[in-house]
Amino acid sequence: MAKLKLGAIEDDKPVKLTHELPASVHRDLVAYAEILARETGQQINEPVKLIAPMLARFMATDRNFVRARRARHPPKRGDG
Repeated sequence: MAKLKLGAIEDDKPVKLTHELPASVHRDLVAYAEILARETGQQINEPVKLIAPMLARFMATDRNFVRARRARHPPKRGDG
């Protein structure tokens, strides 16, 4: 079986958002949670908890976003 892009879910203080998903996306999210639970051994009772790590992974691997963010907030020189 191919390795999923998402790993174990870290426990973090959440920020509450409300958003409606298309039914097909919700079904895929539930299926992803089931497969991830089998791979990691970590039971995922609420598939909605996958959304934040999925978004974080997506943004972290979007080269154009990373480049634009770096250009917007360049690292400070002389630190270290």
